[in-house]
Amino acid sequence: MAKEHIVHSYDQELRELNNTVARMGGMAEAMLSQAIKAVVQRDSELAAQIVESDSEVDALEQEIDERCLRLLALRQPMALDLREILAALKISSDLERIADYGANVAKRAIALSQTQVVKPQHAIPRMAHLAQGMIKDILDAFIQRDAEKAREVWERDEEVDEMYTSLFRELLTYMMEDPRSISSCTHLLFIAKNIERIGDHATNIGETIDFLVHGSHSLGERPKGDTSSMDVVVPPKAS
Repeated sequence: MAKEHIVHSYDQELRELNNTVARMGGMAEAMLSQAIKAVVQRDSELAAQIVESDSEVDALEQEIDERCLRLLALRQPMALDLREILAALKISSDLERIADYGANVAKRAIALSQTQVVKPQHAIPRMAHLAQGMIKDILDAFIQRDAEKAREVWERDEEVDEMYTSLFRELLTYMMEDPRSISSCTHLLFIAKNIERIGDHATNIGETIDFLVHGSHSLGERPKGDTSSMDVVVPPKAS
């Protein structure tokens, strides 16, 4: 009877740990969604609220760290249970970074609301939509322990990278053609880079889920579509 109670208590702790990770993921996803809304609507008040909410995600990460340390110290887990705890630690770290990038987008939204609207800004919501879809689906894959779904999300990161590279080129060209747009475009560049990094962290989570389910890393080399670091945009010749 005592042994059954211990096993039940242990299973309950693991469930609570996983539920906390899922809750943290939901908050991070919502932060990105609201941050993009603040960009589109030029709503600096909403953006400021998002920046403040980042501390709530940080607190959840701290809670997850403490839960994991307690489980490792008291339960001495092995095999799948050990992978569950290590995965929670790694995933919470990636979710914390996703929330940070969401807060960074919100900070840029505050500055952007004070500048002129430029045409490339309309590409930001499309790029964010891709990243939001990755976060939602990777959280579903975590809850369902679905390695195949995690792989699908992992492969989609290349599309986010390619969109970032395209937007990077467009923004540089726009700045060269109209120097008055430099301030707006610079903020948009940082926003786009933050979204691209969110995609990278969703991909990290996919790799962690793959390890959690299979006990090994089977996804291979990560697909990359971001070539912006090698791009050279030539200014147009003066007429």
